[in-house]
Amino acid sequence: MSATPIPARGRRITFATAMYEALRDTMREDPRFTIFGNWVFGLQANHLMEALREEFPGRIMEPPVAEAALVATAVGAGMVGASTFVDLGTGTFSFPAWSSIYNEASVVHHLSNGQLNARLTMHMMHGLRGGGGEQHSYSPQSLLWNCPGLEIVIPSTPYDAKGLMRRALKSPNPTVFIDNTRLSATEGEVPEEDYEIPFGLADIKRAGRDVTLVATSRLVHMALGAAATLATEGIEVEVVDPRTLEPFDENTILGSVARTGRFAVLDECNLRCGVGAEIVATVAGKAFASLKAAPLRLVRAQSPVACSAPLEAALLPDEPQVVAALRALAQTGR
Repeated sequence: MSATPIPARGRRITFATAMYEALRDTMREDPRFTIFGNWVFGLQANHLMEALREEFPGRIMEPPVAEAALVATAVGAGMVGASTFVDLGTGTFSFPAWSSIYNEASVVHHLSNGQLNARLTMHMMHGLRGGGGEQHSYSPQSLLWNCPGLEIVIPSTPYDAKGLMRRALKSPNPTVFIDNTRLSATEGEVPEEDYEIPFGLADIKRAGRDVTLVATSRLVHMALGAAATLATEGIEVEVVDPRTLEPFDENTILGSVARTGRFAVLDECNLRCGVGAEIVATVAGKAFASLKAAPLRLVRAQSPVACSAPLEAALLPDEPQVVAALRALAQTGR
């Protein structure tokens, strides 16, 4: 079943502010909770980091650029009961820490027969950002999804960002919180009161009867724009946001496909072995009898990322291309 959103209470805040509130509230509740990093909210919202530093002096560490040491330290802290939030910046910067993520954080609970947990939340930004080039534009969530033992959170709205962050910071498990720098300034309604969103509960952002479109992260907004355009033509697209990749809510997606009979996925990982490929494989394997047409992947091309704006833009379908692809899909199998 899809999540039922908590009613908003009449205020709109940015994605970055929603994350800030989740971190602030956790720091107020847990005196052992510590933040490693200094650009959690991106370059345009650094005033939020200054607010945290002012309220919690001595609990925000600004380490040197040494991601392997940073994650290893946080994993060790988690093993002795502390809770840390580790900001790794751009997703590609997590690669130097891959051994600590794959060989320590994700497996320590299993290897210790349940005696130890690596309690930490790792934050990173993914995706095409506008001139970031190869080393600042990768989306590593499919690589992380291939690693058993990690929880993976990938919100698209301020409401989801706050609720999922609050849940992540209380989880005893190593959790990766992935967002996109282009989401930072987006606004949405967020309740004044505290709340959490359970992991493994997808959200149907827009109901529809003709096509199921699973979209992730900032591309949820593109999906909603495409769905609104197609609605003027009488084509109703159901937009499903998984919100977490691990745990993954198959039931909501499969239920949607059973109703619509057509399926597409819109995601910013690469074509080969990406998040889109895994979701398509799940639908094809478990809802094949419901499909009236072949599943469709609308994802990043299998290519390095250029700093050139036109070349970067060519890597990912834009909204008109998504509209055209879904229009054709909706007509297939009639």
